[in-house]
Amino acid sequence: MAQPAADKLRLRLADIGALLAPMPGRYAGATRITAGCTLTVLVTSIYGTPEAAISAYVIFFINRADRTTSIIMSAAALVLVSLIIALVMWLADFSVDDPMRRVACMAVLSAALLFLTSASKLRPVGAIVAMIIGFALDELGLVPGGEVATRALLYAWLMVAIPIGVNIIVNLLIGPSPRRLATDRLAHCLRTAAHCLRGTVDDRDGNALHEALHGGLQPVAGWLRLTRVEGTLNVQDLRALQQAMASTMAILLAVDVTQRHAGAQLPSATAASLADTLDEMARMLAAGGYPLDIGLQAPPADNLSPLQQAVLRELVAAINGYAEAGTNSAATPAPAAEAPKSGFLNADAFTNPDHVRYALKTTGAAMFCYVLYQQLNWPGIHTCFITCYLVSLGTTAESVEKLSLRLAGCLVGAVIGTAAIVYVVPSLSSIGGLMLLVFAGTWISAWVAQGSPRIAYAGFQIAFAFYLCVVQGAAPGFDLTIARDRVIGVLLGNLVVYLVFTRIWPVSIAGPIESALTALVTQWQALVVTPQSTARRQHAAAALALHGTITQDLILAHYEPASVGPAPEWVDIHRERLATLDAISGPMFLLAERFPGDPALAQRLHRLRPDGPPPPAPQHAAAIPDDPDDPDDVRARQALLAIVDHQLETSHADAPDPGSPSSIHAQT
Repeated sequence: MAQPAADKLRLRLADIGALLAPMPGRYAGATRITAGCTLTVLVTSIYGTPEAAISAYVIFFINRADRTTSIIMSAAALVLVSLIIALVMWLADFSVDDPMRRVACMAVLSAALLFLTSASKLRPVGAIVAMIIGFALDELGLVPGGEVATRALLYAWLMVAIPIGVNIIVNLLIGPSPRRLATDRLAHCLRTAAHCLRGTVDDRDGNALHEALHGGLQPVAGWLRLTRVEGTLNVQDLRALQQAMASTMAILLAVDVTQRHAGAQLPSATAASLADTLDEMARMLAAGGYPLDIGLQAPPADNLSPLQQAVLRELVAAINGYAEAGTNSAATPAPAAEAPKSGFLNADAFTNPDHVRYALKTTGAAMFCYVLYQQLNWPGIHTCFITCYLVSLGTTAESVEKLSLRLAGCLVGAVIGTAAIVYVVPSLSSIGGLMLLVFAGTWISAWVAQGSPRIAYAGFQIAFAFYLCVVQGAAPGFDLTIARDRVIGVLLGNLVVYLVFTRIWPVSIAGPIESALTALVTQWQALVVTPQSTARRQHAAAALALHGTITQDLILAHYEPASVGPAPEWVDIHRERLATLDAISGPMFLLAERFPGDPALAQRLHRLRPDGPPPPAPQHAAAIPDDPDDPDDVRARQALLAIVDHQLETSHADAPDPGSPSSIHAQT
């Protein structure tokens, strides 16, 4: 199976093309964003509100895959912006006339909000709030009087309220429901499994199976919870679809075993029969329902190997019980699957110095840029101030990756916008022409933004630079200096953040990777000892999603300079450990499904974390097949354990100690 483009360390031109290829939900998401941005430009042009480019750009941040989350996000954003405007009005009373006091307010508030961004649940919006407050205080310092300042704050509120209103209307009209998204995703996963069973697998199908396993099902649980908020799903249907999600995970893992191990591939007639059943189930899900009472008869298994029998047994059981929610349903998860509740602040909020350091580094970079463009009297490059808040993240790797995408996207957007100003805008004579131009540019940006995390942020920046160039007011604009100044500002902000985050208190991503790998092994250990089938499948889904996150973090490690990040050998060792866990995930799951609480499997998992705690005790007495009167179970268990042993022995033979401190140049 070829490696998916999203998981490669370095992207070639062909890989970028693969990341731009169509994927489930991408067309619909790009369409909603494009419609929202275009209508926002129309409304701002009709009423002549300032900063129309920013208004259109807001749509990218508040639009989500489903209509419910999009509407909730929009309403929450409006409340938050209203509170911010009120706070700015209060601060303006004693800081607007004194530049030193104004700068001090900006710095103190920035540091406090950024600390909360790093150390609390304010993380998704904290940096944006700090940026808005700082920029608003700066703009108020330029106005001549109180009445003008009040009008400016009102326009600032409208700048966000207009796209929020448009986004709510667009999602009410064409936004997909959470149930539709959930059933469509389940149908896509079943079709992918059917393609693989038929043996007509190319690189695209293999990558689709990989993506479905490592995060493809993760959003479904959230969408199903949102159906209760909408009131579009009763309790019985909710439980059935939750069980369908768990069964789909079991089907994908069993099919993955057939793709990785030649000895597990089913006979063509058997595989074709199973694939036809999966396709029919997918059609029911795509129609908005779900299959019940499937009654699939298990094909004869006399001539099958023990490994083939184990795979076939799991597939037939998962298909026949696909949406049958009983006492073992997802509505009553096992205690082991429940996550502990946490408060607003992180547990290490006041003990981990990285939170304070992050706040000081970001605030220092932003204030340096602010003072610089003020002293140069060059307000056109104010995007350097905004950039510092947008690209600063907890680790050096994340910050450098984000600023790289921002830089690339900004350059692409500036080129497109400048070309539009030179060759297209002079021929425009009405707002209709401007809307068509905005529609085309937004569609390109939204298509990129709806893709893999490897390139998604670049799509945001393409849109930002394009809007700053093209949307210059209520009518088509021709000022090329806007594109020049904005790009210079972004370049400057990126440079300052890079220097600060790689020279002052650098934080390597190596530490989070180590912690995540330990958590991943713990998740598999919990799966092994859990007796409930649905809870095991929940653990499998969480483990595979975490696997995908660690894969992306290992890719990010290559963004860190040698003085900060781990050595290439360290990255290779951890990629090997991750690959080993990936290779044994299917056999481990089949073993846990057939022989829950198997101590032999728990001991093998413990070998992947020799310094960790001992494996947890099973919650029930494990039924291990050691009776010679039941040879099929004995052989199946031995075949699956042999696969696990082979992968572990190969990994340990090729890799040195992954925890060697000498393999890391610098940490925190």
